[in-house]
Amino acid sequence: MLIKGIKIFEKKIIKGKKGDILKYVSSKDKFLKHFGEIYFSYLKKNQTKGWNLHKKNNCFIICVDGKVNFHLIDGRQNSQTFNNELKITLTKNIGKVLKIPPGIWFSFSSKNKNSILSNFLEFPHKKNESIKKNLVKKYFIKK
Repeated sequence: MLIKGIKIFEKKIIKGKKGDILKYVSSKDKFLKHFGEIYFSYLKKNQTKGWNLHKKNNCFIICVDGKVNFHLIDGRQNSQTFNNELKITLTKNIGKVLKIPPGIWFSFSSKNKNSILSNFLEFPHKKNESIKKNLVKKYFIKK
């Protein structure tokens, strides 16, 4: 099922003999309005992180290494897609950026091996800007 505001942006992978280049963020990208911070999240095999929800930040996430499975749930009560769920998988080889708008709950996991993702936030992280929970709808994630 779809969630309003979730978008996938194609990014260019430049192939090279000594290794590929993945172009993640550019000042030419029309979907970026501000720069807040970029962080990397390391995922161990068979582990799940989440549930996370940002109140104001758009998250622009790309898989840097491995394979990352996302589970998204629309938590915006005034949204046409409230409570809809969506599952998306990103891998390092597909060159796609996942945009998660504010108000969307998300969790992510790596099943096949350790993985790394990068999250570009439009505004620097503040403690009260995001919410973390163990349980969203019927889905529980052990800490």
